[in-house]
Amino acid sequence: MTSTLGPTSNRFVSQRLRLNYVDWGNPEAPPLILLHGWRDHCRSWDWVAQDLRRDWHVICPDLRGHGDSDWSPEGHYGMDAFVFDLAQLVHTLGYPQVTIIGHSLGGAIATRFTGLYPERVEKLVSIEGLGRSGTDPTHAEGGNPAERLRQWIANKRMAAARTPRRYTTRRAAFERMLSENPNLSEEQARHLTTHGASRNEDGSWSWKFDNYLNVSGTADLATPEVFALWQAITCPVLLAWGENSFASRPDLDGRMAHFANARLITYARAGHWVHHDQLAGLLGDIREFLGS
Repeated sequence: MTSTLGPTSNRFVSQRLRLNYVDWGNPEAPPLILLHGWRDHCRSWDWVAQDLRRDWHVICPDLRGHGDSDWSPEGHYGMDAFVFDLAQLVHTLGYPQVTIIGHSLGGAIATRFTGLYPERVEKLVSIEGLGRSGTDPTHAEGGNPAERLRQWIANKRMAAARTPRRYTTRRAAFERMLSENPNLSEEQARHLTTHGASRNEDGSWSWKFDNYLNVSGTADLATPEVFALWQAITCPVLLAWGENSFASRPDLDGRMAHFANARLITYARAGHWVHHDQLAGLLGDIREFLGS
């Protein structure tokens, strides 16, 4: 990272949770909200934010259960809760219209919000953020509802019993980050670890996210209902995909057809975290798309 002055940390309240967001300044500029992905945190956007802060008022929230935001006491991390939190943030900021960039889970939240409130979003960038495709074998819909609920209860109990992984030093956490994300540079892994881990009472280090995030909810919109929200989006949409990603491409699995005004860009030598793997190329495309 450069030595440029960093963001200020702020709080807003959503469903009694105190949720963190960082503000990169330039409040007279058009608002731009950056939404991180699952088990990530708001400071994973720092490389993107430092560039875009010159022309936009960049706001990066920590999703509930992530980063420096509160954990849900009952472990509620359904899409309904995440979408409500984004709606509450936009309401709290008081902007009549915003632009949103979302990665992975953040992109899925952003597309649903934009379909619910199309007049509130000027443009949308989704970086591998459409959720699981219908062709994903792990994407189960339908089936026996009683069995799904029993499995959910069992998974919640397992999460409650699970002790968060502890690292004797922050460097050990950094080395774990680097080993699990081979596309990251040492600088990126160090930065993500610095902002993604906190010290425990015994002096060890753990990741900030809540273990309950590993348990998927049982109640969500059916796939046709999600598609209907996408079809309600009226603003231009940019979809960014890594050629080496595990996620299926939306132009090949049919999901892109549900957007009225969407463009897809794929990035060579990039995995799921395109904004880490191909930062310069992505930033150039975002600036062109947003009209800077």
